[in-house]
Amino acid sequence: MSGRGNAWVKKTCAQRETLTIAGFALEEGKWDGIYLGRRKGGDLVYAGKDGFDKSSAADLQKRLKPLIRKTQPYAKRIAHKGIWVEPKLLAEIEYRAKSAEGKVRHPLFKGLREDL
Repeated sequence: MSGRGNAWVKKTCAQRETLTIAGFALEEGKWDGIYLGRRKGGDLVYAGKDGFDKSSAADLQKRLKPLIRKTQPYAKRIAHKGIWVEPKLLAEIEYRAKSAEGKVRHPLFKGLREDL
């Protein structure tokens, strides 16, 4: 018997990680996601950008606005334009894979980590 039968099921493997929010992006004045970072020693290293639904964005923007700063919080500057924030808020991120550089692929914001 060739091909896929009913006994074969493809399941995506999701991974989770707590990452630091380093900033957010606006596209033509509209919310376009958050910039993420991963702690390596005392440095914050770019870990990717996440987009998510508008209902979560409004609440998160309120939390991020008081933290706005002029410069990127990353140890090594990235070429993205963003509104940078003090790296104080932690986000639970679900993703499918990591690139060779450690950036998350297909990230999905699951919520803020208030317990850490």
